[in-house]
Amino acid sequence: MDAVQLIRETRGALARGHDAASLMTEAWQAEALAQAIGSRLAVGGPPPLRGEGLALSEVSGRGCGALAAAHPGTAAIRAAHLTEISDPRATLTGLGGLLGEVGIALVGVCCSAEGEEHYWSCVEAIDAADESRDRVLEMLRRIALSDERGEGLSTPDTRTPP
Repeated sequence: MDAVQLIRETRGALARGHDAASLMTEAWQAEALAQAIGSRLAVGGPPPLRGEGLALSEVSGRGCGALAAAHPGTAAIRAAHLTEISDPRATLTGLGGLLGEVGIALVGVCCSAEGEEHYWSCVEAIDAADESRDRVLEMLRRIALSDERGEGLSTPDTRTPP
């Protein structure tokens, strides 16, 4: 499944979240998707995005770790369905928006946290979502810079190998 479609699905699920548990699960899903997209770009994306793709993968992995209690179970992981990134710019634009929404949702969860452990895991997850978004914005900046120079970013095949 294309990254943009998975981002759309995750944004919709986050918007439908009605309690702290569902919001944290969707935040975990978003971080897992960011990690998968970052990994895909690090390995087979346009060369100017590879380093930031690796950084995105690492930071998003930290976000998943902070939200480990919200792990949805292996069968329900949307990021596992990622097969291609057909448009890096659209993917990164959508992912940046999703990560911003995750941060906002987690602030709400954090404010209503009942225990100190829950509070601090939310704070760590907010920090990871913010840092992930920073990596996405840097990649978008690199795409814009490449476009200004007339270089364009060739898009190597980022589909899952058969």
